[in-house]
Amino acid sequence: MSILFKIRVLTCCTAVFLLCSCAGAKVRRYGVEVVGEYPHDVTSYTQGLFFHGGQFYESTGQYGHSTFRKVDLKSGKALRKLNFSRKYFVEGSVILGDRLYILTWTNKVIFVYDAETLEYKATYTYPREGWGLTTDGEDLIATDGSSTVYFLNPQTLAVKRTVIVKADGRAMRGLNELEYIDGKIWANVYTSDMILIINPENGNVDGIVDASGLLPDSLRTPDTDVLNGIACNPADGKIYLTGKNWPKLYEIRLVEKR
Repeated sequence: MSILFKIRVLTCCTAVFLLCSCAGAKVRRYGVEVVGEYPHDVTSYTQGLFFHGGQFYESTGQYGHSTFRKVDLKSGKALRKLNFSRKYFVEGSVILGDRLYILTWTNKVIFVYDAETLEYKATYTYPREGWGLTTDGEDLIATDGSSTVYFLNPQTLAVKRTVIVKADGRAMRGLNELEYIDGKIWANVYTSDMILIINPENGNVDGIVDASGLLPDSLRTPDTDVLNGIACNPADGKIYLTGKNWPKLYEIRLVEKR
């Protein structure tokens, strides 16, 4: 999401931080422990992050700089890169079946590619802003920066159902990059260091992850932007986090706060 959009969601993100201090027992709270780190391209304005078939992928945004990348995890280097026209601002991405889906922010289109060859297949009209994208193995799951999560038919992109994400009854806005992990939806909250762990059946927040301090101040520059990027490798269950223009990708584990 563009830095121009930060003002729109600042109030919502402040609510998340307040929630962290006052959430009841129903919402579990976690910190993160770094168990490994890898290089990350600092030119990557990270919008989507995921593994498929053991391979690491990333989509990056900004007009004139939007890409989709097949990435070598250990080096952080792109093994293959799709570049998009400067009129497109790329957002979340995911592979489901033999299709790669790539959202755009305000262009109102979603691109579809062959998952194996990355050959372009089609462009579909998309009637809302594109932010985050993941899958539960059956549906596409998308966000548009509001408190709504959309479950989409992967063939038609029609909305099958929606849930409103709430923590202790309070709607949580600014939902951005997504990952589906162990039956739950993980969602970055834009402009914050918080990740929500969401029940996909009813939208209730089961957990809040505080990832503040993940990137040390010593590695920050004027170009360093917000936490955004969650990936879980189904092959081993390892979870990775990064941010927009961050120099590092972190393998983390959750530590529950008591």
